[in-house]
Amino acid sequence: MKLCSKAITSINSHPALFLDRDGVINLDHGYVHVRENFDFMPGIFELVLTAKANGYLCIVVTNQAGIGRGLYTLDDFRALSEWMCGKFKANGAEIDAIYYSPFHPTKGKGAYLVQESTRKPGFGMFTEAIKELNIDISKSIMVGDKVSDMQASIAANIGRHYLLRPNASCDILYELDSKVNLIKSLSEINFNFVE
Repeated sequence: MKLCSKAITSINSHPALFLDRDGVINLDHGYVHVRENFDFMPGIFELVLTAKANGYLCIVVTNQAGIGRGLYTLDDFRALSEWMCGKFKANGAEIDAIYYSPFHPTKGKGAYLVQESTRKPGFGMFTEAIKELNIDISKSIMVGDKVSDMQASIAANIGRHYLLRPNASCDILYELDSKVNLIKSLSEINFNFVE
């Protein structure tokens, strides 16, 4: 499922900066769905500005099981997303699209109670974005704060993977270790790819 802040009309492929939301764009207070609980992470506006200056699309890929669990509504999520995109725009940065998965395989309610490939560690959100927005995955970057973000990104063949852990170390699964860059701040992300 997708929310889009602007139309993308270029026929040329672009690299993308994929961002998880809770824990990367904002502090993860757990099922954040109102502005009052939405605290932007240090450096997030600067990161998106740098990405845009380097020709990257900026795309949010976020599990939103709170919708499926009935903790907040799709309208709540849309309203918060519009507000968030407005904050980025006011800071000179723009989010190009938001892909979200409201499903949960065991705690979803009704139609949301399903094992869905869009829910990370599935990579369906990436597949949709790559196809719809003509993304060059080889030069694309994913920033997440959970191993499931990295699993999804690696499965989608995204070029570079950053696991953000500002306050704690992390035991990355052995098979992911050589593919994931563990960082403590968003300023550590490198947009220079060696050809």
